[in-house]
Amino acid sequence: MIRYADGRDFDLLKRYDRHIGADALKSAIDGERILIIEEGVFAGWLRYNYFWDSLPFMNMLYLLEEYRGKGYGTELVNFWEAAMREKGYDMVLTSTQSDERGQFFYRKNGYVDCGSLLLPGEPLEIILLKRIRESARRVEGEKACG
Repeated sequence: MIRYADGRDFDLLKRYDRHIGADALKSAIDGERILIIEEGVFAGWLRYNYFWDSLPFMNMLYLLEEYRGKGYGTELVNFWEAAMREKGYDMVLTSTQSDERGQFFYRKNGYVDCGSLLLPGEPLEIILLKRIRESARRVEGEKACG
């Protein structure tokens, strides 16, 4: 089952999601920007925000170890993409470090490399894009960026 996180999930998410502060986590919960997947018990979550305040950007997709490789990540991403389509968005973004396996998961699920970011002392961050609406404008050079 996939559902939006609510206030009852705060302590659980705070324990697992160490990439976000308590105030920002509360704001994400209140703003319905966290999805939880359960398989009888908590299995993982997806957290998003908006790049440039206008493009849905998946900040975090995390499944507990025992739920990885079983299709739950794809199910969670598909649910999120459908919700973003319903809100009228044509595309979504995410990113992953070049030394992480996540890049292969996203590409397998229709995401294409769109850019990168290199911060001092960090691996290359790969930006990925997926068009989620057939009517999304196609541009020259789309193979390279969406």
